[in-house]
Amino acid sequence: MAFQNGTISQLLQSLDLGSPVAEVDRLLEVARIETSAFSDLLADRVDLVPGTKGSGKSALFRMIVEFLPGFLLKQRKVVVAHGVQALGDSVFQAFAAQFSALTEEDFVDFWCIYLISLAHAQFVSSDDYAPMLSNAAAAIERFRAECVRAGIPEIRAKRTLKDVLGWALTALSKVRPRIRYEVPHEGGAFEVDLLGHPKEATEERAASDQPASLPRYVSDIRQTLEEVLKLSNLSLWLMVDRLDEVFPRRSDTERRALRGLLRAVKQFSTPLIRVKLFIRDDMLDNLVSTDAGFTALTHLTARQADTLRWEPEQIQAMLAKRFFANDGIAAFFNVDAERVNSSAAYRLQCLSKLFPPTVFRGTRQSSTLTWIYKRCSDGRGVVTPRDVLDLLLKAKQRQHDICSGDPDGETAWLIGADAIQYGLEQLSEHKRRTYLQAEFPHLWQHMAKFIGGKTEYSEEALVALLGKEAKPAAEDLVSIGFLQKKSGSANTTYTVPFLYRYGMDMSQGKA
Repeated sequence: MAFQNGTISQLLQSLDLGSPVAEVDRLLEVARIETSAFSDLLADRVDLVPGTKGSGKSALFRMIVEFLPGFLLKQRKVVVAHGVQALGDSVFQAFAAQFSALTEEDFVDFWCIYLISLAHAQFVSSDDYAPMLSNAAAAIERFRAECVRAGIPEIRAKRTLKDVLGWALTALSKVRPRIRYEVPHEGGAFEVDLLGHPKEATEERAASDQPASLPRYVSDIRQTLEEVLKLSNLSLWLMVDRLDEVFPRRSDTERRALRGLLRAVKQFSTPLIRVKLFIRDDMLDNLVSTDAGFTALTHLTARQADTLRWEPEQIQAMLAKRFFANDGIAAFFNVDAERVNSSAAYRLQCLSKLFPPTVFRGTRQSSTLTWIYKRCSDGRGVVTPRDVLDLLLKAKQRQHDICSGDPDGETAWLIGADAIQYGLEQLSEHKRRTYLQAEFPHLWQHMAKFIGGKTEYSEEALVALLGKEAKPAAEDLVSIGFLQKKSGSANTTYTVPFLYRYGMDMSQGKA
């Protein structure tokens, strides 16, 4: 069946697919997909949610903190507290000098202060929970007194993450003054804080994940906070997200900060106080590769969700919910929106009305939805909803331009093959700029050598391209998904996935 271009243009103009960026996605709640991580998090079975960029960590975070606090409070007696960050607010740049100067021990204190500030501002001092805390007045006073005794003042107004981080850094300077004296000791020297907190100065102790002596205020404040929760019959979730945007990627500062955070979480978490971390899987992998035996990480992985991964059926469900949330689209293609939510087979049937059967002609071509899924896969086989949505948003814009340019013409599909190919090209170029170059500048010198080249490399060809650093460089490029490694009985080959080929101006074939 053919449709007038003018009609399709009007439909596309009214179509809102939401945003690939979870923080501004207006359709997040309507189009949410309840993955195993979502179910486990809601049931308080997990505290650590790992996933690659665009896999849905921030979407899951936002669903909990924006759409489900009422449900959690009423049905589970859970209070949700979280840091608030304005989109595009470059936190690290504002505090780069301060963060870079912090030791791992400092970061432990910093994160403890940050978590305490969330509990203080968004639970203990919040008017929203005042009726529930009526029986805990004395315990609240003890909690506040312990905070004051530790030099941690109260945050009375709602603050952005940037404000809270700046406040925590200021409080840190009061909690841990730099007045120490080094004392000779058999087996190595140790330092004594003039407030009485010892800290061994040997390299061996500095490399250990065991704190020399965490300040007593953490234990005291946590105990009084638990008392408040017990008396009010509540539990508390402290939510931490977007860590990859706070510190420069794969830097020493990021490593110290992450180690400090995991140690702080280990010290602060209890059955009544849960710290929920949403974190990039490559950040965790980097920590594991350089810190074997880090017990704070082992403690957390006992309550770790499966790494966020999206199967084709889940991607199809996400797309169907977004397309047919538009009443005009649903009516035009005669789609029952309720059945879209309940039947996978019906979703696939409805989506087939929007796109051509295949992107390219031929009997051996995969279906359009399969083609999109495979083209959005990185070298690790990871497909993110952000990339799929980004591709289709660009395709939608392209199709709208095509139809608007010839309103009297006809088209058979809401979004045609040419527009979908254009969407992939734009996505690939976007990934090169915002992911490969922006997030891995230390690896870009290797990736840049692939520009304009072929898509498949033997080990010998890779050495010829990358030189003597070929082996470690290839391992790094495989770890971030730029290369896919295929090991056979005879040889090993490395392939650049479709996701990056257009952006790197590559041509199909062996080098």
